[in-house]
Amino acid sequence: MSILNFSSNKVSEINPALEAFLKNFSIEVMPRTASKIENFKELLPQNTRVYIAHIEGTSINEMIDTAKRLTDEGYNVMPHFPARIIESKEVLVNWIDRYKNEAGVKDALLLAGGVNQPYGEFHSSMDLLDTGEFDKAGFKNLHVAGHPEGNMDIDIDGKTKNVDSAISWKQEFSQKTDANMAITTQFCFESGPVIEWADRMASMGIDIPIHIGVAGPAKLQTMIKFSMACGVGASLRVLKRRAKDVTKLLLPFKPDQFLTELAEYKALNPNFLITNVHFFPLGGIKTNAKWTIENGGISATPALQS
Repeated sequence: MSILNFSSNKVSEINPALEAFLKNFSIEVMPRTASKIENFKELLPQNTRVYIAHIEGTSINEMIDTAKRLTDEGYNVMPHFPARIIESKEVLVNWIDRYKNEAGVKDALLLAGGVNQPYGEFHSSMDLLDTGEFDKAGFKNLHVAGHPEGNMDIDIDGKTKNVDSAISWKQEFSQKTDANMAITTQFCFESGPVIEWADRMASMGIDIPIHIGVAGPAKLQTMIKFSMACGVGASLRVLKRRAKDVTKLLLPFKPDQFLTELAEYKALNPNFLITNVHFFPLGGIKTNAKWTIENGGISATPALQS
């Protein structure tokens, strides 16, 4: 018996703008967290896009097994390809081939990865794209990382010269590939800086759709811990303000305000580059899935890719 009834779960209090904004949401899992879920069909609507994070130390076999399981259960699977832990072009080709032939995967999120010293010849998602191997294998959707608050690993001076240059390169690449491209961002907590960043991207001539990263409901202490570990910047002040209010310290932090503000801006500005919501389930997959469906989230259909 399903935990959630997807056809009758809506309530009158749902914000119409938020409901529209949550359509075609995606969520991220790791092999170890996915293994704890007995049946994803009880949590997520069919055809939801599920990213699989590839953390250093996770074997490609674990990744393939998780991808196959999720594909078999009816989900659109998008594994991470972290450039810096891929030792060679031969390894890259092997991964692409295995995902495609063993797990039925033709989507990928390309990113640098969270290690300082590359294992081999690849340093960035641009290096991976430049091989042409994803196009050769017929991958349908290629997503790349975005940084609304900058990235100190890329721009050590705290500015945006290098990340802007990388986005411009990816924009040019998007015109050459047959795959659909999108920018998937790190999670943020404050709508103002995100809106300003997305509009600045548009002013630079970027037209790649943006999937905004959002931290799913979790304890405040958990949010702060992950935010500091992941280098979340300016919008961390939202959590710090919340932490000063002892009446809210033990309550779960939810993305209601952040997403509602983005949704209402999107409703007023239909050409806003942010088109989708991507969840990082910091408080657990079940908790995140329940909140999303209760607020009107609907999965993508096969015809609605990036």
